[in-house]
Amino acid sequence: MKKLLLSLALAASSFTAVGQDMSNGANNFYKSDRLIAEKVSFNNQYRMKIAGNLFLPKDRKPGVGYPAIIVGHPMGAVKEQSSNLYAQKLAEQGFVTLAIDQSFWGESEGQPRNVVAPDIYAEAFSAAVDFLGTQAFVDRERIGVLGICGSGSFVISAAKIDPRMKAIATVSMYDMGAANRDALNHSQTIEQRKAIIAQAAKQRWVEADGGETQYTSGTVHRLDANTHPIQREFYDFYRTARGEFTPASSSPELTTHPTLTSNVKFMNFYPFNDIGTISPRPMLFIAGDQAHSKEFSEEAYRLAGQPKQLLWVKGAGHVDLYDRVELIPFDQLTAFFRQNLGAN
Repeated sequence: MKKLLLSLALAASSFTAVGQDMSNGANNFYKSDRLIAEKVSFNNQYRMKIAGNLFLPKDRKPGVGYPAIIVGHPMGAVKEQSSNLYAQKLAEQGFVTLAIDQSFWGESEGQPRNVVAPDIYAEAFSAAVDFLGTQAFVDRERIGVLGICGSGSFVISAAKIDPRMKAIATVSMYDMGAANRDALNHSQTIEQRKAIIAQAAKQRWVEADGGETQYTSGTVHRLDANTHPIQREFYDFYRTARGEFTPASSSPELTTHPTLTSNVKFMNFYPFNDIGTISPRPMLFIAGDQAHSKEFSEEAYRLAGQPKQLLWVKGAGHVDLYDRVELIPFDQLTAFFRQNLGAN
């Protein structure tokens, strides 16, 4: 169960696209007719290309610098999953928004694919600030970040050392460090952690000797009678037509799955250390009150400095807030960014 709960932390696509729960307005592939959408790319500090979708209000005024928001997707996902939806909904409220693919995932560069590199993931958000802050239509003093699921911990990590991020929000946040070290509800022992590290070390020898890359965790590809409810929650999004998306750089079999040897790098990832140093920049943590991941938002809120806000979405689970537009508190998100970035 402990290993199972850990594997559930990462995302979910499909051999069968049946039975998806489309309730509460599930609309991952939402397309706004009020926006201009552009594919963009830019380099991070390691000269690796980051790909993104830029959304601009059609009624944008020329010569005006707009507040901007960078949106990060769930761990193991891509910008077409959840990020584009959030980015469009916020752009409809007058922000310039940018949904990015993390390095090693989607249309962004990085080899081998599906590598875990928390520092490089955080760098992607700073590189996005570089990009947006050099656009004439963006006010570089009014740039915020929004991280969904695993990106919640990556935007915190980035904001600690990049004060250009003026407002930080997370939704259904996963602390990917704690999730891999301790599993949900601290259910993983030190001995179990060491066994995972030993397995990765053994696989490194296999790959050093020319063996094939192995992958881990992510979302199962089939359900059976023994599939855990949390895994079913991810499956319903990632392995059905509700949210399934396979980028050109991957395959249905590999989506959501990090490489086995790199996934242990999360065990050295401590995004909540010194989270208080982000203050006085404001932070907003949003989670469902039924989410299996709520412990991470609670802990981040406890450790963060002021000003901060923890918003529970009544009746919502973890994955519900990926795409269920009738549950996602877009009004509160908009108010948070308008208050702290200003509005045009």
